[in-house]
Amino acid sequence: MGKVIAYRLLQFPLILAIIYVITFLLAWVAPGDPFSGDRKLDPIVEQTLREKYHAASAWQFLAYYPFRMLQGDFGPSLIYKEWGVHEIILTSLPISVALGTFALVIGVISGVCIGTLAAVKRGGLLDWLSLTIALIGISIPSFVVAALMLITSSAPAFQGWFAIGRFSRPSDAILPALALALAPMAVVARLTRVSMLDVLGSDFVRTAKAKGVSTNMIIWKHCLKNAFLPVLSYLGPAAATTLTGSFVVEIVFNIPGLGQHFVNSVLNRDQTLILGVVMVYSVFLLSFNLIVDIAYSFIDPRIDLSAKAAA
Repeated sequence: MGKVIAYRLLQFPLILAIIYVITFLLAWVAPGDPFSGDRKLDPIVEQTLREKYHAASAWQFLAYYPFRMLQGDFGPSLIYKEWGVHEIILTSLPISVALGTFALVIGVISGVCIGTLAAVKRGGLLDWLSLTIALIGISIPSFVVAALMLITSSAPAFQGWFAIGRFSRPSDAILPALALALAPMAVVARLTRVSMLDVLGSDFVRTAKAKGVSTNMIIWKHCLKNAFLPVLSYLGPAAATTLTGSFVVEIVFNIPGLGQHFVNSVLNRDQTLILGVVMVYSVFLLSFNLIVDIAYSFIDPRIDLSAKAAA
């Protein structure tokens, strides 16, 4: 286990370097220039700014910026000139993470419960309901769901129930979290249903029933533990998708998270902020995938992460 974790951690710098180069190329190749926006700057002023941000050329910026990031400094923002990128991230990231975590918890718990009950009541009303939820959740983007919820919450019957545009109380996150949770809930429900149907047909289930073990104990303690493995595999990418998906939802609900700054950085070609946000979320994604792999061995000790048995 320790060797596998160490090997994965050694891969992190290479993966992050590749992500950095790709993001850098996309940010610099795209048309536009943050130093020449709506008004044309004086050539001397523009040259001074480029030297200040170490952006006299694209290659100078490419070589300089990684060393600054390794020191924990993401540099000044090209658009929010009064703020550094690290200040923007430290201020806004906790809000986005809290929203994404809340949505993922709702999605996983609801999806597992719906998928399990759908498998137990296969062919029944609940099974068809889970299929409907899955189709809706997978087909409709989160920003469409968010817009529909926003319109519904503005109806006279719901006025005063939900706060829009602030994130000071847990209740303020209910609507945006539900909008984000629909997609992972749909996938988790279908994964749980399919896996649970396979586990319910196992020999140990029939043996447990013959020994008189209660149905609830068999389903929720023994079967769910084995059926949860496909869901666990999905949690790594789902966590990253939910966190990045919160960007658009934050715009819809006017939540002061990192999403608004990231969208503005893309529109205004703020290379430092784009790179800073992408690198932070890349670290999140790699960390989530590593945590999922480690959790595998705890849920099912038979799984060999090092694949020595196969060799």
